[in-house]
Amino acid sequence: MTAVKTAAAIAAASILTAAPTTTNAFVVPTANTAIAFRQSTKLRMSSTEDEVAKLRAAAEKMRAEANALAKEMGKDISDTASTATKTVEVKSLGVEEISALTSSIDFEGGDAKAQTERLDALVQSGNLSMWKSAVTGSAGTASPAPLRPFPCSLQFLESRSGGKLTAENLGVGGESDVSLDDFKDATIAVVLGSTALAIASLVFLPENIGATLCYLFALIPVGFIGIGSTAPGIIAGGIAALRGEGDDNSAQDDRVCRHEAGHFLCGYLAGLPVKGYSIADNGYPCVEFHPSPEGDSISGRGFNEEEIAALSVVAMSGSVAEAMALGKARGGENDLLELDNLFRKSNDFLGAAKQQDLTRWGALAAYNLINGNKEKYECLVQAFKDKKSVAECVAIIESR
Repeated sequence: MTAVKTAAAIAAASILTAAPTTTNAFVVPTANTAIAFRQSTKLRMSSTEDEVAKLRAAAEKMRAEANALAKEMGKDISDTASTATKTVEVKSLGVEEISALTSSIDFEGGDAKAQTERLDALVQSGNLSMWKSAVTGSAGTASPAPLRPFPCSLQFLESRSGGKLTAENLGVGGESDVSLDDFKDATIAVVLGSTALAIASLVFLPENIGATLCYLFALIPVGFIGIGSTAPGIIAGGIAALRGEGDDNSAQDDRVCRHEAGHFLCGYLAGLPVKGYSIADNGYPCVEFHPSPEGDSISGRGFNEEEIAALSVVAMSGSVAEAMALGKARGGENDLLELDNLFRKSNDFLGAAKQQDLTRWGALAAYNLINGNKEKYECLVQAFKDKKSVAECVAIIESR
């Protein structure tokens, strides 16, 4: 036992008197220890830097090999990457300066591809910023992807628009100022009236004149039904006017210009090239968009999901613009018929429920785009009233 205690004492004494070989967190290191620590750290850092340098060299070698393969395939990865990461500095230009830049673009020639390429180039140079901004960014809305569709009920549409967009004032709920019964009554009245006039012309007028007028009166119901099947809004407007529910001239002018300005703003933000812009027979400006940047070449294929989404927004934007300013839309019947035709051309099958969702979502997306660019929209409405050109309308949207 004495030998054991003596050995333990000797071991304890040797531990207490020997130089420390490990670092204790509660012992202040000596100068020699600190020097050794710095040297050890320096060695480890040098080793890490060497590893990073090796990894960078390997990555550079792989990048060079990828570029070489891409060039053999006719592509250049380095140029694509630099373009994608390049930040475009947007220039501060006025309406006149932007009008000068866009006046050379043929907006009414129908060449969708050339128009799109020219506008894209102006965006890349920093001269324009709003063209296609709903596709590449938020376009003034609170959503980072305003053209991404999602299920939308009538209640959600009404709540998110502050009660401004409902099924009734947009015409998507099955109710309207002019009902189906009104169309039936009008058709019966036209047929009976034309029949009575045709018979009267044969009875009371000379044979040649009476027969000629009889044929003309017989064509009236045919023309009425033809107009009703292709442009029911015209018939509905006539019925409303006869019942004293139509707008006066100034109110009608404001309504039409707001409707078309809504189409123009949302179509431009969605990146759809202008197919035509003209003053209609009624004296109001009318804008028509290509359904895709491909223009007429799209006729050989159907629409993909992104194109259907953009077209839904543009189709509903006119009625939404009316409802936002005037409480109720009256000029959206043709837009709904056109949207129904577009749904039929979709690559993916769109059932009734999906079509209703897209229609309601399109209305909400159009509301967000118009509301997010309200000042530009109001200036655009005045431009339509003044019958400005497409280049001038584009300048109003792009002015900063």
